[in-house]
Amino acid sequence: MSLYEFAQGLILEAGNKVRIMMKEDLSIETKSNPNDLVTNVDKATENYIYDAILRSYPDHRVIGEEGHGHHMEDINGVVWVVDPIDGTLNFVHQQEGFAISIGIYRDGKPYAGLVYDVMKDVLYHAKVGEGAFENNHELKTIDNTQLNQSLIGINPNWVTKPKMGPIFSEIVNQARSCRAFGSAALEIISVARGQLAAYITPRLQPWDFAGGLIILNEVGGIGSNLMGEPLTIESANSILVGNKATHNEILENYLNPHNEVLTELHQRFRK
Repeated sequence: MSLYEFAQGLILEAGNKVRIMMKEDLSIETKSNPNDLVTNVDKATENYIYDAILRSYPDHRVIGEEGHGHHMEDINGVVWVVDPIDGTLNFVHQQEGFAISIGIYRDGKPYAGLVYDVMKDVLYHAKVGEGAFENNHELKTIDNTQLNQSLIGINPNWVTKPKMGPIFSEIVNQARSCRAFGSAALEIISVARGQLAAYITPRLQPWDFAGGLIILNEVGGIGSNLMGEPLTIESANSILVGNKATHNEILENYLNPHNEVLTELHQRFRK
C-alpha cells in the first residue's frame, strides 16, 4: 500500500469514527475566544489520526490543530498537516458543513492533499502531478473568470473591521456576489470545483489550507497570501486562492494598492 492509499483509508476511517461519536454527548470548550471552539470529537479524531500515522510510519511527523507539533523547528522529512474538524462551528451548530483535512509534505514540498466532507461522504484528494479527484471522479481544470462575473468566498465579519473592511468591501462590491460556508477547507474545495472563483481571508493556520491547496493546484488554481507571496506550512498566513484570472485581478487591482495597510495587519495576524 502506498502512502497516498494509506492516507485515503485513514481519513475515511477517521470520518466514520466522527459520525459514530456525533451520536454521543458532545463536550465543547473555547480556545482563543468564545467563538473559537474545540470539542471532544476534534481531540479524539486528531489523536486517532496521529496514532495511526506513527504506528505505520514512526519516522513521520504531524502538525495538528489540537496540540500535535505546533512548534516545529523545521519541516524536513515527511510531515502531515492535520485538521481533525475544519468548521467546528458548523459541526457544533449544524452537524454538517465540516471536513477532515490532511496535507502531506516531503521536505517542505507538497506530496498529497485530502479533504473529506464527512456528512456527505465525499473525499476530495490529489497526489501532486496526478490530478485531483472527487471520490473516483477526476476534477477538470477550472475556468478563468472575471471578478464581476464571479462568486467569491469571504466571511462577512471581515468586511466590518475598521482597517480590513474597506479593502474587502471593494472586492465584495465588484464581485457578482459572495458566500461564507464556515469551513476554509471546503471553501478552497469550492474554488477547486469551480463553484467559487476565489476565497479570501486575513488569517488561516497551515492545517486549514494545506490539504485543499494541493487539490486546488492540481486543477490549475493558485494560492498566495494577500501580498502575493507563496504559502508555506511553517506558519499562519493570510490567504487568497482562486482561478488564476480572478486571483490576479483581486491581487493587482484591490490588494496591491493597500499593501502598506495589509503588511501591517499581516504581521499582526501571523503572531
